[in-house]
Amino acid sequence: MIPMVQADGKQEYLLLGQLAARSQETDRRVTESVERILDDVRLRGDEAVEEYTLRFDGTKPLLAPIGREELKKLAESCDPDVYAAMERAAKNIEDFHRRQLQQSWLTTQENGVILGQRIRGLKRVGIYVPGGTAAYPSSVLMNAIPAKIAGVKEIVMVTPPPKNGGFNSAVMAAAYIAGVDAVHLCGGAQAVAALAYGTKSIEKVDKIVGPGNIYVATAKRLLFGVVDIDMIAGPSEILILADETAEPSYLAADLMSQAEHDPLASAILLTTSEDIAKRTAAEIERQIASLSRADIIRRSLSDYGAIIVCRDMDEAVDFANRLAPEHLEVMCEDPMSYVGRLDNAGSVFLGKYSPEPLGDYYAGPNHVLPTSGTARFFSPLSVDSFVKKSSFISYNRAALEAAKEDIQTIAREEGLDAHANSIRVRF
Repeated sequence: MIPMVQADGKQEYLLLGQLAARSQETDRRVTESVERILDDVRLRGDEAVEEYTLRFDGTKPLLAPIGREELKKLAESCDPDVYAAMERAAKNIEDFHRRQLQQSWLTTQENGVILGQRIRGLKRVGIYVPGGTAAYPSSVLMNAIPAKIAGVKEIVMVTPPPKNGGFNSAVMAAAYIAGVDAVHLCGGAQAVAALAYGTKSIEKVDKIVGPGNIYVATAKRLLFGVVDIDMIAGPSEILILADETAEPSYLAADLMSQAEHDPLASAILLTTSEDIAKRTAAEIERQIASLSRADIIRRSLSDYGAIIVCRDMDEAVDFANRLAPEHLEVMCEDPMSYVGRLDNAGSVFLGKYSPEPLGDYYAGPNHVLPTSGTARFFSPLSVDSFVKKSSFISYNRAALEAAKEDIQTIAREEGLDAHANSIRVRF
């Protein structure tokens, strides 16, 4: 089911092209369809949002905001055990992200120059939450809590209206726990457009975050520049580094924990032990029989999974940095010794008792992570994702006079005489 190859400096790198192919540019027809929706919502506002929601979701949206008081009532219908678990997870997420908070700063110099940077939260942020079977309360916590810590003034959430007329109580409870200010029941590209452009019912936001299907992802990509976005997320990924001390049953379970997301998900094991490789493959076959999403797992592992037997750990580490996975587990005798060598990964999980789902739900670091190799230059969602920074400058006459010749010299070199003149007229 899952391919097994010997690393030879060639075979393993063929996987990179195979993985890149699954994240190619969005289908042109999808892009054209989303462009029409965005233009229509921009021109007709709520009316267009209602029409598209009825067409695609089969039910009427609730565009009037659900505020904090109503969210509190809806949260009361959540299973008490689920609510308590989310509260504990929220505390871990908050504790971790509070350490990321930066302060504005100011410095003064002896010549009277004052320089500084002002840091503050964005005014309004929109969170998209998928509906139906893909409703993830954990994503509500991961997106809203850092925004709240950053000082965002208002957090609004959009999610598709339920077809049965009820509510996903866990999602609503997560919104209440995380401090979401208002919820609008609408989804799809039309909801993203409403957040970006604003309508009579939905005030426009400064940034849109959260997962969604290909239409939601395409809408976010096309609207980048009108608003900020978190990232263009591709299919989920896990890469595991394992030596001969690893436990095959753990390796198999963790590979499948990501493969179950999507047939396009990627799950790869790099190991220095051929014995571990064979036993892990056998464990996958044994464990998959009891899993509800076995068909999805089989397709994912067959098309985008692999077990690669490496010649040594140096080779495995080099390949991991080249692949730059979303999730990277280190199942080795001394996992901490690899932290400084693993430069490209969204989140790193160290040791046999740090499986990837620990990060998805509970530990505290954000689970909104760069995919498709973008961990080479992108970072996880964080408090920094929800702030803006402005610098400020104050020179007195003497300080500017000391710098005036240098400024004018550079301005004249660039052919910008008016820049030079702005300095010259003051003296």
